[in-house]
Amino acid sequence: MFGRLIATLRDLIRGGTSQVRQIAPADIRRWWDEGAAILIDVREPEEYAEEAIDGAINLPLSRFDPAAVPRPGPGRHLVLQCQRGIRCGPAAARLVAAGWSGEIIRMQGGLIGWKEAGGPTCRP
Repeated sequence: MFGRLIATLRDLIRGGTSQVRQIAPADIRRWWDEGAAILIDVREPEEYAEEAIDGAINLPLSRFDPAAVPRPGPGRHLVLQCQRGIRCGPAAARLVAAGWSGEIIRMQGGLIGWKEAGGPTCRP
């Protein structure tokens, strides 16, 4: 499993998989407002407790379990988000390595990009 994870992460870094895409926060916010996204925040619990997107599910990268990720229904998107858009890459790689079938979206710029695009946050 670990070797497959490393190979998948290497592919993601090189842009070698079409299953994982980076999308601008403004587009994700539109989906979010329409109820068309499941947002997974992979930051650590203390980061999430300080500031988060209201309704995001916190599944920290340090103990990220692909089996805990809810499956989006038809017409909905799975979106991974972290602070700057970096940690969601390894989370996406774990999903792919675990056999996730379906598109995985990484939020460009993470929570910082979300706020720069005017997205609201809260203190959960």
